[in-house]
Amino acid sequence: MEISSKENTQFFSNNTILPVDRSSFKSESSTSKEKQSCRGGIKVFLGALSFVYFAKALSGSYLKSTITQIERRFDIPSSLVGVIDGSFEIGNLLIIILVSYFGAKLHRPRIIGAGCLIMSAGTFLIAMPQFFMGRYRYERFPSTINSTVSISPCVQDESQTPLSALEKSQAKINAGCEKEAGSSMWIYVLLGNLLRGIGETPIQPLGITYIDDYAIEENAALYIGCVQTVAIIGPIFGFLLGSLCAKLYVDIGFVDLDSVTITHKDVQWVGAWWLGYLIAGVISVLAGIPFWFLPKHLPRPESRKDSSTSSEHSKFITEDNKDQHKSYQQQVKIAEMAKFLPSLKNLFGNPVYILYLCASIIQFNSLIGMVTYKPKYIEQQYGQTSSKTNFVIGLINIPAVAFGIFSGGLIMKKFRINVLGAAKLSLGSSFFGYLLLLSLFAMGCENSDVAGLTVSYHGTKQMTDYEQALFSECNSGCACSKNDWDPICGENGVTYISACLAGCQASNGSGKNTVFFNCSCVGTLESPSRSSSAVVGPCQKGNECSKIFLYFLIISVITSYTLSVGGTPGYILLLRCIKPHLKSFALGIYTLAIRVLAGIPAPVYFGVAIDTTCLKWGSKRCGGRGACRLYDSSALRYVYLGLTLVLGTVSIFFSVAVLWVLRKRSSPQDETLSANGERGTCGTKSRKDNFVNSDRLIQTTYWPEKETRL
Repeated sequence: MEISSKENTQFFSNNTILPVDRSSFKSESSTSKEKQSCRGGIKVFLGALSFVYFAKALSGSYLKSTITQIERRFDIPSSLVGVIDGSFEIGNLLIIILVSYFGAKLHRPRIIGAGCLIMSAGTFLIAMPQFFMGRYRYERFPSTINSTVSISPCVQDESQTPLSALEKSQAKINAGCEKEAGSSMWIYVLLGNLLRGIGETPIQPLGITYIDDYAIEENAALYIGCVQTVAIIGPIFGFLLGSLCAKLYVDIGFVDLDSVTITHKDVQWVGAWWLGYLIAGVISVLAGIPFWFLPKHLPRPESRKDSSTSSEHSKFITEDNKDQHKSYQQQVKIAEMAKFLPSLKNLFGNPVYILYLCASIIQFNSLIGMVTYKPKYIEQQYGQTSSKTNFVIGLINIPAVAFGIFSGGLIMKKFRINVLGAAKLSLGSSFFGYLLLLSLFAMGCENSDVAGLTVSYHGTKQMTDYEQALFSECNSGCACSKNDWDPICGENGVTYISACLAGCQASNGSGKNTVFFNCSCVGTLESPSRSSSAVVGPCQKGNECSKIFLYFLIISVITSYTLSVGGTPGYILLLRCIKPHLKSFALGIYTLAIRVLAGIPAPVYFGVAIDTTCLKWGSKRCGGRGACRLYDSSALRYVYLGLTLVLGTVSIFFSVAVLWVLRKRSSPQDETLSANGERGTCGTKSRKDNFVNSDRLIQTTYWPEKETRL
């Protein structure tokens, strides 16, 4: 009776207010204005966040495109480049917990703006060594440099070389050592990438939650999908920018380009890698500006004020009982801390979650390693330039990845696939993707004919101890160094490490147009009695290799699409197979594990494995091993593709185990588990009712390195 009387009182009071028409009109007009301001504010934030996603994806993919350029510029091995690449994940992990916890309580747009400034500072720091470490010096015999002094490449003794030339050469080396010995400028690249990781941290968690809090519920998934779509466009422009900068000489604007004696096809060529970082840094600065003018809070839509999807800080708090609720919040926090270990035990006691986590970690090891060194593989295996390699990846591979992600979500929605179906789709995608990858073993080019390394000076296949084979009877009278790398192409189609080792006695012309004559070793293969000529630069691979490269591109695009189709179903599987109150915690553990166990180590050990296939290491000016000049094509193919395939195969076995557990749980005899709550949300028979909510998950899926999964 008390309840009914209260209801009658409320009804009567409401009826007494109804005749006040003007106030109702004012409230309606204020509500419409609030809706308009809410829509306008969230759209401004959406545009700004999309631009930030574009900026961070562009700079991240540009770093991938400059891996080989950085390796050559700083004379470092691939394993060290892998450490530089993994420093981004380290920076991200340093503050991810602090940002995720405290960021939601502070001014989220301004924190994102500060992150953009930090990200741009890191990008600028990566480019700084170019302005402090002097001009790039590549190995070239003095006769190929524009000079009036004519020097014979084959020097029988030092008296044949003009004293002034020797003194100048030695003086330059000594001067270079003073600057080079005390400088490890690649550390600035590592620190800059670390800073990029720190600055990028708040963008995703704070930006996505801000949209989810203040957007109309039915539009939230669309908005987040738009942001992720723009994030896919970023890598396309990143690799295209890398292609453009790779064509420009590293010291453009600082030296006379006519004096450069190498072309962009030479293995010693280094493009203007630093220029793209300056451009990416400027874009990051511009992307962060709008966030400093956005409000901390936007008017919450009427449909979201009492919704279960509202933010935690206002979900249960009203204006009348905020003070009374503070003590309750503290009690809740203490209770949540006490539940941490049981939640962790509950999460790791879920076999589906653990098996899928293991499968994802191993698969991301495979994919991240493959993506990081894919430009290097294409350059060394198929003889392509850095510019063309980046252009192909940006214009062909990444759109295939984007289309694959979209197709996976579309298939899930159109066929209303349940958890078991999602597991099958994810497994099938991985299986056929790695099966296609297996065919790439047959699409490799043979080693280039390099005298003393891959073939002997008599045209036969090389022996094991290649350093001793660099010297032959044809160049025994020349005082040559085995550490030099100044390749020339003989008219017989064989590359020689230097004009001296080719036994060349004379030269004509200067710079790129230098021609060597009377090369005793060049004539030994076909006509030993006749001396032949050679030109500057290594010999290019034949037309047959170009055809194989075309087949490689076709299979690579299909593989990229196939692997990407399974990304969305796998992510939905992860979300549905854990209890609702553990989803945030489970996703946090998942992201942390992927970054620590895949994002950081994969580039390092892939780089170490690739270094084992090097045939000819460069030498630093002051001694010590530099960057690799020539790889064994066959060994590189087996190591690069083999390591990727082995890791992928292991992940497939874990995916099969996930499917087996799901089948077992969905069997009739195990349905009794659902009564005790042991199955979480892994049931496969009741998904039709919940599938409406899954549409939103399909459009908002995100996982680490999605933008660069090739």
